[in-house]
Amino acid sequence: MKKNIALVTGGFSGEAVISYRSAKTIDTHLDRNLFNVYTIDVNPGGWFYEEAGGNKTIVDKNDFSIITNGEKISFDAVFIGMHGTPGEDGKLQGYFDTLGIPYTGCDAATSALTFNKRYAVSVAGNSGIPVSKSVLLIKNVFENTDEIKYGLKFPVFVKPNNGGSSIGMSKVNETGELDVAIETAFKEDNQVLVEEMVSGREFTVGVFRSKGNIIVLPITEVIAHDDVPFFDFVAKYEGKSTEVTPANVDEVIADKVRDAARKIYSVFNCRGVVRIDFIYNEETGNPFMLEINTVPGQSEASVVPQQVRAMGWSLDEFYTKLVMECF
Repeated sequence: MKKNIALVTGGFSGEAVISYRSAKTIDTHLDRNLFNVYTIDVNPGGWFYEEAGGNKTIVDKNDFSIITNGEKISFDAVFIGMHGTPGEDGKLQGYFDTLGIPYTGCDAATSALTFNKRYAVSVAGNSGIPVSKSVLLIKNVFENTDEIKYGLKFPVFVKPNNGGSSIGMSKVNETGELDVAIETAFKEDNQVLVEEMVSGREFTVGVFRSKGNIIVLPITEVIAHDDVPFFDFVAKYEGKSTEVTPANVDEVIADKVRDAARKIYSVFNCRGVVRIDFIYNEETGNPFMLEINTVPGQSEASVVPQQVRAMGWSLDEFYTKLVMECF
């Protein structure tokens, strides 16, 4: 008998536009021989299921069910295809845990922890995983840039502490540029992370668990084009970067990245597929963890779908593996 799967997308942040792209890909590749798929749009205007004819049905939040064609539909599992809050920061995960509905991806605690970049790098650093030095600024508490000037080496990255897709992020080469960068980041979040730049090659890799085994997908190297300062929103989503999958990298380096990815997945008690970003620093010979994305992009051109195909799998097979981990 087919399972009823709710594909949840949308969200309350600027990342909603990316969520809809991801959901389109996921919807296309969820196997209809195994699953009945219902796309649920969660946005500031409400929670809705849109029927084929365009009619919108309101989701009953008491039990996360819908009524369509006169029939009440309850869900066997949820595929979370939402970037940003409330789908990537643990809020929806806690809601589904309360209702006892299984879902793809990390649990509420891991989602909340990794969504907060400062918390994530602190846990990683305390677990022996190399991370860059950083300072956390709190809105209305932060007074001036002195603590950054004397505490960190430039260049630095200034970014919202909670969030993704590089929205509100800036690269700062000298102290005179700090104020504007900090103001930009504070528009996105009440907490801002200022982080020393680690020089090296940027790698990103998808990791997931299937039948008890932690599987690392083929590594991607990300190369921002010369006319963008770093792998920002424009580089990610407007064609201003080159992503090489699988990466052309020495196996000694690749093994270090894979080993670090497995360790991080275990340390943070991850579930489902996550994408972990690294800078490999030649001087130290270590991959430095940048961040963990617990709901990585799934548009056709996104990194994880690239890596799945490089692994020799179809997205249909991959998404089936993710959903079946719920049961």
